[in-house]
Amino acid sequence: MEKEIKIEDLGWDEFFAANQEKLGLDSFEVARIIAQHKGAYKIKNAGGEYLAKVTGKQMFSAESREDFPAVGDWVVIAEADKEQAVIKSILPRKTVMKRKYGDKNRIGEKSEIQIIAANIDVAFVIESVDRDYNLNRIERYFAIATDGGIKPAVILNKTDLISKEELETKISEIKNRLADADVIATSTLTNEGLAELKKYIIKGKTYCFLGSSGVGKSSLINKLLGEEIIKTKSIGVASGRGRHTTTGREMYFLKSGGIVIDNPGVREVGMTDASAGVNDLFDEIIELAKDCKFVDCTHMHEPGCKVLEAVEAGQLDQGRYANYISLKKETEHFEMTEFEKREKNRQFGKFIKKAKKGLREAGHKDF
Repeated sequence: MEKEIKIEDLGWDEFFAANQEKLGLDSFEVARIIAQHKGAYKIKNAGGEYLAKVTGKQMFSAESREDFPAVGDWVVIAEADKEQAVIKSILPRKTVMKRKYGDKNRIGEKSEIQIIAANIDVAFVIESVDRDYNLNRIERYFAIATDGGIKPAVILNKTDLISKEELETKISEIKNRLADADVIATSTLTNEGLAELKKYIIKGKTYCFLGSSGVGKSSLINKLLGEEIIKTKSIGVASGRGRHTTTGREMYFLKSGGIVIDNPGVREVGMTDASAGVNDLFDEIIELAKDCKFVDCTHMHEPGCKVLEAVEAGQLDQGRYANYISLKKETEHFEMTEFEKREKNRQFGKFIKKAKKGLREAGHKDF
């Protein structure tokens, strides 16, 4: 007999209940987005699972991809029948993990924001200890997670491929760059670290698995589930790169009560307007910057820069400093282009108003 599901088992808490009431939607049914595949959604609540779609009105009023539901979102629904529902609106997000994708410098391609997942408690950054290991990428994920109000943690996977001494070196490197980071070393081949990972995952909390293709995200989730639910493929021998296995985002519910989200492999994670996350992650640099000679110091070439002095004195890790400068530039560029975009929209709006006023004055009643 299947266990009866309570809405709290899906991650529902006082934050969402309060917002539902505040918006006057407490008489409507709610559900959580548990899967997204090319615009189609699968939702779940105490009543079961349904396929769902957004209304035409929502599509028309959406200004960006951020206005559409994402895996992890809580949504207000109207049931059409037992198998299909209509999403009426999205409840405010407690936390959000987002990235920039696309390249505005390439012809015909614009950079946009993509919601990786919503209402996440912990973001696991999965790094394979062999070919994939990259400290800068870990820091990048940490900045994005921190900016979205999410606690980040590191899983170093495939530890059976290296010696204990090599593993200890990698953990020390991470701790040196990210002093407070939780690091869990795992292997799905030897089961090393799986008990620690299971213990880390708390009932009713939501965990997002992030990383490149082939680092073992899906295999780890299968181990947590206790069965091969997610299909996985081996890594290409010639290229040494992981083949794409997960094609859509999907949420899974562990017997222990924890909630995990598998994501498609993403090798490059573009920064959005995550300047707050960058500042929080590199707080020791922000503290040093307060004593710089110039208020608008870029920490790259100015005399009297306390950040550069700390790097030269060996008090600040050079790799950490370089990654800070890179991430800061990226967020500032994104914020600048977003401001320009809003300014263009504002000017266009003024033009439309002026044009309509002119048409009305000319006797066109429709305007």
